[in-house]
Amino acid sequence: MFDMMNLLGKVKEVQAKLKQVKENLVHLQAEGESGAGLVKATVNGERKLVKLEISPDIIKAEDKEMMNDLIVAAVNIALANIEVKIKEEFKKNTEGVLPNLPGFDFGNLM
Repeated sequence: MFDMMNLLGKVKEVQAKLKQVKENLVHLQAEGESGAGLVKATVNGERKLVKLEISPDIIKAEDKEMMNDLIVAAVNIALANIEVKIKEEFKKNTEGVLPNLPGFDFGNLM
């Protein structure tokens, strides 16, 4: 038999879990690097760049185009890496609360 109160309780529990995960994403970080470590980018779970390290070895006027490419590559790698961590965080924090819905991706909720 359908239990509406139980369902509403689950919905509130899910909402609380999702809010908690969203608040904790600022502390989640991932790094990406390019050029064999010449450029390193760190992003947080809110998909914001929080740190960028550029080796002095590539800070030359004649290497500007290469440096730009390495920065873009490092940031894109970091963003791809954080997506994996965000999905893991949502899965970990909603396990047992939500049914396993194939194809439903909580990482896209943020």
